[in-house]
Amino acid sequence: MNATITIEYIDAKTAKAVANAVSPDNLKTPIGLKVNTVNDNCQVVTDIECTGKIATFIATIDDLLFSAIIAEKTLQTIK
Repeated sequence: MNATITIEYIDAKTAKAVANAVSPDNLKTPIGLKVNTVNDNCQVVTDIECTGKIATFIATIDDLLFSAIIAEKTLQTIK
């Protein structure tokens, strides 16, 4: 199973901050799961590859989106 999730922001600074907030998920993943998040100008692009259970795949997507939402809310609070 593969997914590419792209989240677009108004400015590159916000996209970079969100990408930095969620990119630690790239480092430590269970066997059979690969996550790669990059900042591409005003976008945060995450590629997910899972050869394990569909529940792991869905949970990974859910965690990514939840982390992005928390990062966005934190940035809004700081502003």
